[in-house]
Amino acid sequence: MSETSVEICRGDLDQDVFDAVILGAGITGLVSASILQDLGCRKIAVIDEFEKLGGNHIDRAIKGYTFDIGSLIFQDDSPLLKHFPELLEHYVPIKPTWGKLTPQGGVTSYPLSIKDDIFGSGLWVVLRVGLSVAVSRLLRRRIENARDFARYWIGDFLLKRSGLESYMRRFFGIPAENVDLEFAEKRMLWIKEHATPKVLFRGMRRHRSAGPKNRQLARPREGYNALYAVSAEKLRGRGATFMLGQQIKSITKRDGRFDVVLNGSRITTSRVISTIPINRALALCGLNTDPHLSSVTLISLYFSFSGNRGFDYSILYNFAHDGAWKRLTMYSDFYGRIEGREYFGVEVIASHAGDDLAIAEEDFRAHVTKNKLFAGDLVCEGSQIVPCAYPIYTGQAHRRVAEALMHLRDFGIESFGRQGGFDYQPTARVSTQNAEAHLMPAGGARTEN
Repeated sequence: MSETSVEICRGDLDQDVFDAVILGAGITGLVSASILQDLGCRKIAVIDEFEKLGGNHIDRAIKGYTFDIGSLIFQDDSPLLKHFPELLEHYVPIKPTWGKLTPQGGVTSYPLSIKDDIFGSGLWVVLRVGLSVAVSRLLRRRIENARDFARYWIGDFLLKRSGLESYMRRFFGIPAENVDLEFAEKRMLWIKEHATPKVLFRGMRRHRSAGPKNRQLARPREGYNALYAVSAEKLRGRGATFMLGQQIKSITKRDGRFDVVLNGSRITTSRVISTIPINRALALCGLNTDPHLSSVTLISLYFSFSGNRGFDYSILYNFAHDGAWKRLTMYSDFYGRIEGREYFGVEVIASHAGDDLAIAEEDFRAHVTKNKLFAGDLVCEGSQIVPCAYPIYTGQAHRRVAEALMHLRDFGIESFGRQGGFDYQPTARVSTQNAEAHLMPAGGARTEN
């Protein structure tokens, strides 16, 4: 289904009064529209300043390759498919594998390999890891930030040796000791899970790993818009109007109703749901913004390659102590090569590369060459800077978020989601569940239409 199948309004609307207006056409916005329609809301406007659907699920088509912002994998048991079952046939079934580049220059499984990071490194390393964990647990200092959280569960020695501390800095964009504990617990619960005696014991012996309980899926080869256009078409058929590429000027309130002013048009509604960045929503409502609510700006580099890439994993994380890049995704493992060439995307925190695309590319090339990766013809096909890629909690940000959401709520705006709630949501599953929790009544009753 092409983009032309989605209703895109750029001028005055014939009817400018809506039951609800949703700001943002990402997953949270689309799911919110579906929920409201199930609850009987018939006339909904979905507004986004981007030209395409999907929010930060962005793709770039270059010379026959299709690249993504970041790495995103869906599952066939995701609650997203309860709202849009039509999507399932458009996904591509995949079998992704996750690896990491270690500080020692090797490639092993992500996030922690008990065999390689601990038991495969010799008795002395095993003893030091055990002693470090014991000291961390016995001292049990107050856990105040992301570094304290990781150090408590795996010890200071393994935190450094495994490269996890270096990766945390790349992911957060700042040193881990400056990241709030609440964010660490949300994003890094797997550290605690991998540090249990049961997992450690399992790493010492051979065992049969359980197969995945669900099927892993990727977006269509054509890109995200081919996927989300299916959702939008369903919503449009039930009364939703999509206004993409529209700059929102302001939101005002009078007599219990909202006026949303766009370029050359004004629409009125009794309900506004925001899934856009909190500070953007605050500014549109004429409320004070909070400059301390910071988000990561991401650089995406797009490469094609011919030669020996030096690893077999489809997704590779950088746990080395140097190099600005944090993760790469081999899209050609999912969709096949183009004219014999592999292709992949690389993520770099913009601040770690001086907010400069050329520096980010140069650093990546130097780092993979040093680690004997991608030996052959490596071509940068394009790049992109993405602001507000995901939120970072620093300086007790959860309190400021709560205050900002309270101001929006007092104004009458319902704000939630990765951007709207300043809430790190790693998967479409979490985004869908979050929207349901905010919008569905107790008991989760839905009506059939």
